[in-house]
Amino acid sequence: MRTSIRRPAVLAASAVAAVAALSLTLTACGGEDGSKDNGAAASVSAEQGTSGSSGGGSSSNGGVGTTGSTTTDSGTTGSTTTGSGTTGSGTSAGTVVQAGVKKKATAKAPACTVNDVKISAAKQAGLPTTHITLTATNISGHACTLLQYPLLGFGDLPQTSKDVPAVAKSKPGTPIVLNAGTPAYAAVRINNGGVDEKNHAVSSFYVNLFAADGPAEGSRTVAAPKGGIAVDDAAAKTGYWTYELRNGADEF
Repeated sequence: MRTSIRRPAVLAASAVAAVAALSLTLTACGGEDGSKDNGAAASVSAEQGTSGSSGGGSSSNGGVGTTGSTTTDSGTTGSTTTGSGTTGSGTSAGTVVQAGVKKKATAKAPACTVNDVKISAAKQAGLPTTHITLTATNISGHACTLLQYPLLGFGDLPQTSKDVPAVAKSKPGTPIVLNAGTPAYAAVRINNGGVDEKNHAVSSFYVNLFAADGPAEGSRTVAAPKGGIAVDDAAAKTGYWTYELRNGADEF
């Protein structure tokens, strides 16, 4: 009897074995790739944690440096401080500038002398003429302070002229500081109006100014307004120097 060989069975068994071996190989490769993926994910997570920690720095006013903490991959935590602030010098410089401005603003101008100002006289409105206005304009080229009121003499000589008293209510609240070219004014009563035998005609008169320690030396001769003025020495009064004549204060 002829014995038959079953080749198909042997081939089938071999094919099954080859498929099984290939499956095991693929499984092994897949496991290795998965481990790598897990490691990469862990690495990314660690980096994100590190970034979050380092962003938590704190700073204080006055230029103090920022302090932050950093977590390394190995889990060790360290801290670093960067920079050191210094207080700004702007405040100090500003104080110096302000002090300079304040000093300049409070500096006192010297007292005006008769050579520092040009003095003129004009009649005030109304008839008969009972008041004149004196104008003193600074011609010195620098600021000066016009102190108190004009010292007037309606006599033939300043030394023999009767002192003309000042009206207290016309005194201003602040010193009269004249910059170069600026004027100040003073109202002067010369009589009580009408015809009076005590009146005397005046075509010019004397004006002196105050110094810091009292009446200054010297005087200025001022021309009377056109046509002259009639002066009653007993009725004459003067107001204080002021930047402008004021209602009430310079009415007397």
